[in-house]
Amino acid sequence: VQLQASGGGLVQAGGSLRLSCAASGRTFSNYAMGWFRQAPGKEREFVAAISRSGGVTYYPGSVRGRFTVSRDNAENTVYLQMNSLEPEDTAVYYCAAAISTYFSDSYNSRPSAYEYWGQGTLVTVSS
Repeated sequence: VQLQASGGGLVQAGGSLRLSCAASGRTFSNYAMGWFRQAPGKEREFVAAISRSGGVTYYPGSVRGRFTVSRDNAENTVYLQMNSLEPEDTAVYYCAAAISTYFSDSYNSRPSAYEYWGQGTLVTVSS
């Protein structure tokens, strides 16, 4: 499956952005999806995961209550709505797809759970 992330940009602290990740090439609903981010000099960090049906989602404490992941299987797209953005949210954001039918917070929070990755979209939050 090919993934194309978009929607990044420059936003002031407290603002919002909505990222999109369009999938092509395989049956989108067969994949659990995840969002990760990587700031300069830091390791890739888990941001959100959503099950194949969209019925289950996971977030780390750093974004819970501010970020919302959703998906539209008819449109082959997963979204990340980011509200109340903080300068610490500045990073390149990546979407990823996992073929495994197993879905849990401990498993799907790890980059190794995902076989396919998008190219990333830059989010910059100014203070």
